[in-house]
Amino acid sequence: MARNDESNAAQGGVSEELDALSCDLLGSALDALAAGSDVLAVVALEDEHNTRISRSFINDAPEACIEAARNYVQGLIASSGDKNNGLDMPVRYALVYEGAVENTDGAFDDALILEFAEQGTQAYSAYVLWDGFGAGENLAWTDPAPAGEVESLF
Repeated sequence: MARNDESNAAQGGVSEELDALSCDLLGSALDALAAGSDVLAVVALEDEHNTRISRSFINDAPEACIEAARNYVQGLIASSGDKNNGLDMPVRYALVYEGAVENTDGAFDDALILEFAEQGTQAYSAYVLWDGFGAGENLAWTDPAPAGEVESLF
């Protein structure tokens, strides 16, 4: 089965591992919004042993947090991981941040934007519309929708 996942990834698809990493990160971001916490930028990375680390970026303007998260991913790739935290060379990452998506009326709806990639494959993005910041179990959200290809951080 892992061979099939690798084959899917090599053909530009999304492996089970990348899907799990992305979905877990997105779920955590939705939980944070439900609890009333901003999601300026959160990144998660995994190595070939499925060791996972994540980091939040919250102490700056939203655009600066997103850029810092991207730089963090590229830094870990350049340094072949984070030995202090047990991460070998990253092979996949996911990045989530708050944004907005234009609706059919020309207005903008709150969204979580997700960027994700695996080494050697195209990077993609998706979004989830949401409503109800701090609403706990009453937070509403849509299923993820594709948002297109983005530049890979690998």
